[in-house]
Amino acid sequence: MNIETRNTTSTKRDGKRASNRASNRDAILQAARTVFAELGYGGATVRDIIRRTTLATGTFYNYFTNKEEVFEALTQESGEELRALLSAARQEADNFEQFIEASYLTYFSYYAENPETYHLVRSNRGRDGGNINMRGPQVTAGLAEMRQDIERAMKLGMIPQNDAALLTAAIGGVAFSILDEIMQGDKIDPQGAARFATKLFMRGIDGGIDGA
Repeated sequence: MNIETRNTTSTKRDGKRASNRASNRDAILQAARTVFAELGYGGATVRDIIRRTTLATGTFYNYFTNKEEVFEALTQESGEELRALLSAARQEADNFEQFIEASYLTYFSYYAENPETYHLVRSNRGRDGGNINMRGPQVTAGLAEMRQDIERAMKLGMIPQNDAALLTAAIGGVAFSILDEIMQGDKIDPQGAARFATKLFMRGIDGGIDGA
């Protein structure tokens, strides 16, 4: 076997190994998403996760140290995806009403289309004895990005001048509360929920609650 052939064989072998590693990691993550959604973070174990795959138990530890690392990988993945969608939706808005409605519709629709991800995130609430619904790293980053967009929109005159921090917290708080309500109901209606939340904020920003 000449050097060129040896190098080609080695490259193919390395490529296959990398592909297998990626496939194994994805299998673990997908299994963990289902297990966390069904059992909750506290009730799930590494054994529960690996049983949902065709992999040997020891394989898990080639990729993750414990279930917490898997959970963090999943929440980071979904959080970054949702944050990108929200940012794009807000950037396309031409006025405050569009800004609000696009934010809510994107947020509610994402979880309506990915119910396992919702239950995954919800299973972590109360972990370590605290309610981290609005204090996780992805939520914190997402709220910071929304505040930046709000401040930008205020400078452009799209949003009336207000306290950006309080407005961000209010929008986020309503989003979290309404999301729980619609995801636990018999009918998930992202469009209806987004319209309701938007009307609530448009009335509030105009200084009244009786208007249309």
